[in-house]
Amino acid sequence: MSNDAATTATPRTSDSPRPEQPAHGLGASLPPADARAKTEGTFPYASDLWAEGLLWAAILRSPHPHARIVSVDTSGALEMSGVRAVVTHEDIPGDTAYGRRIADRPVFASDLVRHHGEAIAAVAADHPDTARLAAAAIAVEYEVLEPVTDPEKAFEAEPLHPDGNLIRHIPLRYGDPDAMGEVVVEGLYRIGRQDPAPIGAEAGLAVPRPDGGVELYVASTDPHTDRDLAAACFGLAPDRVKVVVTGVPGATGDREDPGFQLPLGLLALRTGCPVKLTATREESFLGHAHRHPTLLRYRHHADAEGRLVKVEAQLLLDAGAYADASSESLAAAVAFACGPYVVPHAFIEGWAVRTNNPPSGHVRGEGAMQVCAAYEAQMDKLAVKLGLDPTDIRLRNVLATGDILPTGQTVTCPAPVAELLEAVRDFPLPPLPKDSPEDDWLLPGGPEGAGEPGAVRRGVGYALGMVHMLGAEGADEVSTATVKVHDGVATVICAAVETGSGFSTLARQVVQETLGIDEVHVASVDTDQPPAGPAAHGRHTWVSGGAVERAAKMVRTQLLQPLAHQFGMSTELLQIADGKITSYDGVLSVTVTEALDGKELWATAQCRPHPTEPLDESGQGDAFVGMAFCAVRAVVDVDIELGSVRVVEMAVAQDVGRVLNPAQLATRIEAGVTLGVGTALTENLRTARGVIRRPDLTGYALPTSLDAPDIRIVKLIEERDVVAPFGAKAASAVPVVTSPAAVAAAVRAATGRPINRLPIRPQAAVAPPNV
Repeated sequence: MSNDAATTATPRTSDSPRPEQPAHGLGASLPPADARAKTEGTFPYASDLWAEGLLWAAILRSPHPHARIVSVDTSGALEMSGVRAVVTHEDIPGDTAYGRRIADRPVFASDLVRHHGEAIAAVAADHPDTARLAAAAIAVEYEVLEPVTDPEKAFEAEPLHPDGNLIRHIPLRYGDPDAMGEVVVEGLYRIGRQDPAPIGAEAGLAVPRPDGGVELYVASTDPHTDRDLAAACFGLAPDRVKVVVTGVPGATGDREDPGFQLPLGLLALRTGCPVKLTATREESFLGHAHRHPTLLRYRHHADAEGRLVKVEAQLLLDAGAYADASSESLAAAVAFACGPYVVPHAFIEGWAVRTNNPPSGHVRGEGAMQVCAAYEAQMDKLAVKLGLDPTDIRLRNVLATGDILPTGQTVTCPAPVAELLEAVRDFPLPPLPKDSPEDDWLLPGGPEGAGEPGAVRRGVGYALGMVHMLGAEGADEVSTATVKVHDGVATVICAAVETGSGFSTLARQVVQETLGIDEVHVASVDTDQPPAGPAAHGRHTWVSGGAVERAAKMVRTQLLQPLAHQFGMSTELLQIADGKITSYDGVLSVTVTEALDGKELWATAQCRPHPTEPLDESGQGDAFVGMAFCAVRAVVDVDIELGSVRVVEMAVAQDVGRVLNPAQLATRIEAGVTLGVGTALTENLRTARGVIRRPDLTGYALPTSLDAPDIRIVKLIEERDVVAPFGAKAASAVPVVTSPAAVAAAVRAATGRPINRLPIRPQAAVAPPNV
C-alpha cells in the first residue's frame, strides 16, 4: 500500500501530500521500543523461559467430543522413570471450574467430557518427551455419548451442562411489530469457526515460592483476572499468586487461555519445582477458544425508494461446550444486527447455546463481524431488487450522530458513516489486468494456478461496519497508572499488556507530550501493580492511556508549581515544548532537566469512563461507551470455472477520532483488513461430529503475505470523541468486522451467486460463463 496513505495524520486520499509530523509525542510515528529485539530474534517470549531444576508438562486431552468418564488410571504414567507428578480433578485444592464470566469450564474433566480436546490430566517430568509419553500412558475408560453439534438441536437436546444448554437469550423489541415495507428480502447466512491462530507458541512457566505460593510467567492479556482464577483454583489467597506477563507475540483474542496456565501452577505446587509447558500447534487448536460459528436469518423491509422500514432477524451463536464470552458476543451481535443504518422498527431474537463443539470465546470483533456479513448481504439484495447502486441504497439509510440504535441508545459519538462510504466509492478503481500486461500472471490461484484469463470476472463490493469500544453492559472499566521521573528519565508503570495494539508506544508518547522528556521507559507488567483490565476493544488506548495522561499531568503540575510560584504566575501560563519550559511572555525559559534539578517526581492516577447499563428484557439500554465505524470497498477477481478468488484491492475509510501514531495506526488497519480477508476466504476450523479435522496450519489456512491484497487507506476521519481521553477511537477491530462482508459483496458482484456463507467455498463462487 502507499506509505503516504499509511502514515496519514489528517483526512485525505493516498495521493495527497504528507503533512509534517512531530518528532515525538502524540501524532509522531514513534517506533515500538521492542521492534529491534523482535526483528533480530532476541525478544524473550514465554517459550524462551528457563529456570533451574525445570520440569516439563504435558496435558492429556480427550479424543471424544462427548463421553462419560468411567475411570482414570494414572499408575502407568507414575511408574515411568522421570515422571514427577500426575494431577487430575481430584488433586485440585480449590475451585475445580473456571471462567472469566461464568465459572462453568472444568480445569480437568471429572465425570463428563464435553468437547474434543478437553483436558483430563496433566503430567510433570524431567524431559518434554517423557512428559508426553507419560500423558499418553494414562488409561482413561470412556463411555462414548452422542454429541450435540447442531446448535439448532441444542434447544431440545438433553442438558450438556448443569446450567443447561441455553447461555443467554436476548429478544430485542424496537418500534411497531406490524410495520411493513413495500419491498422485502430474506436471507439465511452461516459464519464458520475462526481460530485466533496465534503465530507464537502458547507457553508458560510456573515457579513455586517459598511461602507456598506460585508465580506464573505467561503471555496473559488480562493478568489480574488470570491471577484471581488461578488463586481460586489453587486454594490460595490472591496475594500468594503472582502473574508475570512475558512477551506477547500478538493477540487477536484471549492470548493465553487459563486452561494452559492452571495445570502448570498445580504441577509446580505439587512438585515444588518450576514447570514449563509449550503447547504444540494441535494443542492450541484444541485448547483455546474460537470465534462463534453463527447462523443468521434475516428479513429486511424497505419502501419503494430504498429506505429501511423494519429489520427482523434471528441470530444463533454456537458457544461450544462452555460459556466464556458468549453473553458479551451475543449482546454485540443483537445490538448491531441492523448495522450502521437508521432502522425505525427492529425485532431481533438472539441466542447463545452450548453444544459439544470446540469452545467459542473472545476473538476480535466478536458478534459484530458475524452480523455485518449478513446485514450487508441484505443491503445488496435490496439494491438488486430496487435497481439501485449498492452505495446509493446505503447512503439513503446511513447512521449519523444523534440517531438512535435499535437498543434505544442515542449515538452521541461522531458517526461520519456517509462520508466514509463516499470516500471509498470515489477512490479510483485499480486497473484491469488487460490494461497492465505485466500483471497478467496475477490470476486467482496464484502464478501457477490452473485458471484461464477468459474465465476471470472482476467484482466490486462495499460494506459498512461498526463496533463498540471498551466493555459493555455495565462492565466496570478502570485502569491505574503511575508516572515517575528521576534523573531526566520517565518510567510508566501500568498493568496494561502490550499485545501489538501499541499501548507501550502510546504511553511513551503521552509522557513525551506532557512532560517534554524524550527518554521514557514502560515497566514490564505483573500483578503486583494495580489492575488495568483486559486488552480488548481498544480499552488500553482509552482507559489505560487516559490513566497515564492523568498521572503525567499530575507530575507536570509538580514540576511547574515551584517555577510558577517563583515568577508569580499560574502553571497554566507555562508550557512545555521541545524539552523546554517557557512562560507566555518569554520571561521564563529553562530546560526540563534544569527544572527537575535531580528531584524525583511521581504520581498515580486512574481513568474510568462513564458507566453503561445491561440490555433489559426487550434488548433496550445504553450498553456501550462509544462506537467506531468503517467503510471498505473490495475489488476481487474470480475464476468462475474454478471458484478461486484473488482479492485485488481493499480500499478503507475509517473513523479514528484522532491519529495518535500514524505508522502504527496504518499497521493496525492493514492487519485488521488482512485478518478479515482470511475470515472471508480461507479460515475455517472444520469439525466432523465435534472432532476437529486437521488441527494444524496445513488444515487451517491462514492468509500469507502472498494472499494479502493491496490495501489503500483512502481516508481517516479525525472527528474527536469528546468523552475519550485523546479523542481517539479503537482502530483494529472495525476493519476486521467490515472486510469479510466487503469481500463477499465483491464475489457476489463478480459471479451473480448469493454468497451466504463465510468463508466462501470455491463451489459457491462458480458461476455460468455468461456472467
